[in-house]
This record gives sequence, structure tokens and C-alpha cells, in this order.
Amino acid sequence: MPGYVHLRAHSAYSLLEGALQLGKMIDLAVADAQPALGIADRNNLFGALEFSEKASGKGLQPIVGTSLSVEFEEPNQLARPAARAVLPSLVLIATSEDGYTNLSRLVSHAWLSGDGTSDPCVSVDKLAELSGDIIALTGGPEGPVDRQLVARNLSGAREIMERLARIFPDRLYVELQRHGTEAERIAEAGLVTLAYEMGLPLVATNQPFFARRDDFAAHDALICIAQGRMVLDDQRRQLTEEHYFKSRAEMMELFSDLPEALASTVEI
Repeated sequence: MPGYVHLRAHSAYSLLEGALQLGKMIDLAVADAQPALGIADRNNLFGALEFSEKASGKGLQPIVGTSLSVEFEEPNQLARPAARAVLPSLVLIATSEDGYTNLSRLVSHAWLSGDGTSDPCVSVDKLAELSGDIIALTGGPEGPVDRQLVARNLSGAREIMERLARIFPDRLYVELQRHGTEAERIAEAGLVTLAYEMGLPLVATNQPFFARRDDFAAHDALICIAQGRMVLDDQRRQLTEEHYFKSRAEMMELFSDLPEALASTVEI
């Protein structure tokens, strides 16, 4: 058994965010004897064809997905402060040709339906309409369930989880991440509780934006450029040194207490 499979790596096609060229990412996976690799670039499928061809050429099974922004109603009228102006996102993975067609339609709709002044997104209704042959991950710290849990709104988190479970029957995975952030620590217990109570599978993921820990400072500068902010600004978006492309062994050690979450990556 491979032990762990990356499902949501960010390539350079996650514009002004990802710093991993597809070729470099594939070489890292091959060097670690990974049998498959998933990409989930932000609100696009720009790299899908190039990734599939290059990965297959190296004997690596390509898993094509996207991290798509979704407009959710706020459960229980939970206010959305300015710090949460960025919409939550889900990771959507195609399981077949029909699933890829639905992904393409969702991404196209996200870009074409907006007014050009905000990030592309889809409504929950559109997501439900085009959910066939798609696996959904709850999105980690950027997902709608985690946001409710961080806001200490367990009932709101449950409401969203139940809705997602109806949209993706037997195709919804509760996503856990461990990059060392406060939001991840706050949300994890609630995520595990909801997963067990609702009979939903857990899945362990890593969000690599760069290749090695040593690349963190350069990537942090990229994030500053994208936001038009200064490095010393502590109010800006910041990732951690742990958002690098981890090996299978590192992920298996990180989630050794939740082997079922590791097994789900292989199942997917």
C-alpha cells in the first residue's frame, strides 16, 4: 500500500499563489514512489491537460480536481466579518469523464456568472445541479464547515455538512489538515465529531504551495505581491513552512493517529 496520496497540490496555475511548476511537482512525486497525484488549483482547470499528459508519461496516475469557491448562506445568520470576505471553497475531484465535464461546467459558470469585480464562485444550487461523478472534500481551513467551527458555531457547521452530504451522497470526505495553524487546531475536534456522528469518512490532506521548507520565504514574498502588502504586515494572509510538498512517510507520521484518514487518500 502506498500509505498516502496527495489530492490537492497547488501548481503555478494557482495564479499568484502556487509556486510549483507541474514538471517539478511530478518529479517530486515520482522520486517518492508515489503512485498517483492530485492537483486542485484555485478556481480553474488550466493545468489539467498538461498535468495529465506529463503525469501519465512518468507512470503517475493523474487525479484532476479544483479548489472552487462556493457561495453559502450563513447558517443562523452568522455575521461575516471583513476578515472572512473571501468565500469558502471546496475541493472537487472528477471521478470520470462525465465528472470532468461537470467540473468544467462549474468552473466556466463561476467565471462567466460574475460581474468581474469579485472572485469567481458558484452557488450551492449550481453545485448540486452539476455534482454528478464528483468527489468533494470539505475544503480544510478554507472550507465552509471549518469556518463555522472556528467561529464556535457547531450547529452551523452541522447544517452545512448535512447539506453537502445530500449533494454528494457517498462522495463527501471530511478533510483534516495539519500545517500547524490555529484554525486547524480549533476545527479538528469538531470535524472528527461530525464525521463520526454522520458516518462520513475522514481524509488527511496536505496543501503544498512550494517544494521544500526552504522555499517558504520566497513564497511568502509571492503572497505579499499578490495582495499588494508588505512582508512585515501581520494582518495579511500568511501560510506556514509546513505548506511544502511532503513525502508519503512524512504524511503517514503526521497522521499516524488517524490511519483511516490516510487510507481514504488511497481509496480516492
